[in-house]
Amino acid sequence: MSLRQSLFPLLRAVFRALPLPQAQRDRLRTRLLARHGDWVPPPPKGQQDEGGARASAQLRWRADEPAIGHVPWREGALPSPMPATLVAFYLPQFHTFPENDAWWGKGFTEWRNVTRALPQFEGHIQPRLPADLGFYDLRNPQVMRDQARLAAEYGIGAFCFYYYWFSGRTLMEDPLRQWLADDSIDLPFCLCWANENWARRWDGRDDDILIGQQHSAEDDLAFIAHVAPYLRDRRALKVEGRPMLLVYRPNLLPDARATAERWRRWCRDNGVGEIHLAYVQGFERPDPRDIGFDAAVEFPPNMSNPRSLSAQQWLLNPAFNGDVRDWRELAAEIAARPLPDYPLYPGVNPGWDNEARRSGRGRVYLHASPRGYRDWLRTTIHERLALAPARQRMVFINAWNEWAEGAVLEPDARLGHAWLDATRQALSPASPAGPLRACLLILIDDPGLIATACEAASGLGVSYRVFIPMAQRPHDAAVDIIGHAGNALSSIVQVLEAFGPDPSLLACWLDLRGSGEARPQLPGTADLDAVLQQFDEQPALGMFAASTPEAVAVTRRHLRWAARLGMADAPTPQTAGTMWLRASALRSLLDAHCYPSELDNDNALDPVMQLLPDLVANAGYVVASPQRQP
Repeated sequence: MSLRQSLFPLLRAVFRALPLPQAQRDRLRTRLLARHGDWVPPPPKGQQDEGGARASAQLRWRADEPAIGHVPWREGALPSPMPATLVAFYLPQFHTFPENDAWWGKGFTEWRNVTRALPQFEGHIQPRLPADLGFYDLRNPQVMRDQARLAAEYGIGAFCFYYYWFSGRTLMEDPLRQWLADDSIDLPFCLCWANENWARRWDGRDDDILIGQQHSAEDDLAFIAHVAPYLRDRRALKVEGRPMLLVYRPNLLPDARATAERWRRWCRDNGVGEIHLAYVQGFERPDPRDIGFDAAVEFPPNMSNPRSLSAQQWLLNPAFNGDVRDWRELAAEIAARPLPDYPLYPGVNPGWDNEARRSGRGRVYLHASPRGYRDWLRTTIHERLALAPARQRMVFINAWNEWAEGAVLEPDARLGHAWLDATRQALSPASPAGPLRACLLILIDDPGLIATACEAASGLGVSYRVFIPMAQRPHDAAVDIIGHAGNALSSIVQVLEAFGPDPSLLACWLDLRGSGEARPQLPGTADLDAVLQQFDEQPALGMFAASTPEAVAVTRRHLRWAARLGMADAPTPQTAGTMWLRASALRSLLDAHCYPSELDNDNALDPVMQLLPDLVANAGYVVASPQRQP
């Protein structure tokens, strides 16, 4: 190992500890990579070209390629009664209107932003493209009918439409008026007044304002009179019989309490009755009762600050000056928050990435996954709200269709209906872990061994899969063939994905390639019983290697995959040979939702296989071997 290689972990630690603002840290990292890229440990001799531009190219893919974990539409039962009402924020931006034509060019809709987005670093999923609903136009009334039907099928109980009112002038209201007039749509709804300025930077701030707010007592009354038809509608979302109305930024009102009182009085005097007022916790967090409101709505990812991952990314755009954060920390931190003393409707978020609106400067929450979102939503419904009164059992989801901000439940080309499927799963409590069950993944290069392997595996009394690394399936092979053309990693991922990261599943990886005495043997019944007993008695055991893993020199490919898979620590790659793995310990590999074209590439095989012990340890599990017991 060279001096630079040995110093690399120390230099990386020093860089992370520098007391610099994030923007300066990112610029410094870009300069260091540009000028001193050779400080990164080089790949082994004969593989130098795989560590540079070629490796970057291998980690790019088509935006419309389905990833591992893609879920098609499928029917499913919803619990009865529903444990909570799920309300998804809805952006009515996807249609042309005169103001957008004037500000952004003729024919502009949010889809133009969405399709122009580019990946800024390896593993950055851009552009994100729609699937079943397509690049829809909300001027077509059938679109909202289809959206309402799809939302209801997967357990969404209501939409919360953003409402854009500017002193008597509204933007993007046509789709909502269309919904109001279409009595065939049964899904409940409410409005959230986005009472910020409309700015060119899409952030509601006072820079480069396109249309501003002019709050006043007169405007308060004009607003409530204008939205009264929505509050009177039979489908208006109600809390204890009161139609619900949200305000995005109550602190922008001159006197929020006075505004609330004007609205309540007007509604009582004009046949609406009592209303339920809530505000969105995006920028402030007062007790809603102190400002005359009834409740607050949690709005992640705002008001949370997970650790930065910017310095760990391998840039495709050296000029990238955005901010990369860890979505997993966001989910864990908010899911663990106790409910306050005042009425609060919790919020969850399936991801965030506004690169489409801020090219090269986006804020990206990395490592969001449908399974992680499912767990966050399930915890929120069944634990955070466990003691909440029935009127408070409501969860807001950010969002249904914020395509340019990467917060989307609608089907996309990469994962299909996975986010909606996770939503439906979260409405039911998690099933208790069952008894341990084993699955053998057997890699064979000799068709003559198929019958022997199957017979031996069947004698163990466990389920198994056989992977044959040959271009064509043998005619007499009565086995389940997965993958193709010799990729061991792809077979592991496919089998685990089929089962899911179930903690009760153990996968045995066995490579029977080779000849004579060099070929490993299938475990006997006694060996299998001993392994199962270890995993059963030690819930923290995530991996058992048949022999002691051997260390491997760190290469650029290891570092790239470590960042892609969200490993917190510097990688220490090892070769492990035959190994037993608890499926839940490899969840980070499954939740990366890699593309088949990545894992079918032999250049991905060795580095990821060698990172499996690291992935297990990063998941909080123990790695053991005969010489290294836990």
